[in-house]
Amino acid sequence: MKIKDDAVVTFHYRLTKDGDELIEDSFEGEPLVYLHGKGNLIIGMENALAGKKAGDKFSVKIPAEEGYGERHPGLVQTVPRSAFEGVNDISAGMRFRAATDQGEVPVVVTSVTADEVVVDGNHPLAGSTLDFTVEVKEVRDATDEEKSHGHVHGAGGHQH
Repeated sequence: MKIKDDAVVTFHYRLTKDGDELIEDSFEGEPLVYLHGKGNLIIGMENALAGKKAGDKFSVKIPAEEGYGERHPGLVQTVPRSAFEGVNDISAGMRFRAATDQGEVPVVVTSVTADEVVVDGNHPLAGSTLDFTVEVKEVRDATDEEKSHGHVHGAGGHQH
């Protein structure tokens, strides 16, 4: 069976960023399971998987615009240290959820001074070319419930 909309796909992947920095590798652990055609993966990966079948192995280079988008300077902000009241040891690399007009967004602290904290709301992989090595393990039709809910249920999928 070929991967198409409403197919449940199980695959292993290795992700490197900009050609060499290892980001994730599922080959030693559990494969990823997703429902194709529902926006559950970045568009570049869904496009690369379409038409493949169990047993297929391939590599794909996904540009930022088909991955996590370009970096947006407006998502980097300097906020007063007092905005982190109750957090004693704040340091670069810490992650928080910030309340915005669009709801909560994840941010990472990039620098800290005595008075100010710089936070970045860009996805950590924004602006990066993503290199995937993929092995498709299984392809099956989604159940009616999975189709209506838009995601996989049971082993390998998430429940809600």
